[in-house]
Amino acid sequence: MRGADVNAADAAADTKAYAGKRPGTQPLVARTFSTQPPVIPHAVENFDEITLEENQCLSCHGVDVYKKKNAPVIGESHFVGRDGKKLATSSAARHNCVQCHVPQVDAPPLVENAFQGDVAPAKAAAKK
Repeated sequence: MRGADVNAADAAADTKAYAGKRPGTQPLVARTFSTQPPVIPHAVENFDEITLEENQCLSCHGVDVYKKKNAPVIGESHFVGRDGKKLATSSAARHNCVQCHVPQVDAPPLVENAFQGDVAPAKAAAKK
């Protein structure tokens, strides 16, 4: 039914280039549902590894520098502790940005679909 040998190993997918190269050169990508973490609209392959001591993302998106860098600031949800209380600094549980935020890749869907997100285009544009 599949038209392929079921015992054969799946072929590796082609490596896709990130949609944006340098930060600030790519338009923001609209979210498809209201609680979706925004995707990263620039390449991150040359960024330093995120460690407990260092997070290169915060050099542009941190609350003390985002205006100077003309970058989006980390969200308010990053300042809420596990107990739901507001924190003065970002939560350590939110320190590894790429756990939730992923770089945007220009790739066709793997299977045909008619997915429509629950965020209307007008709402998504207003959030930018």
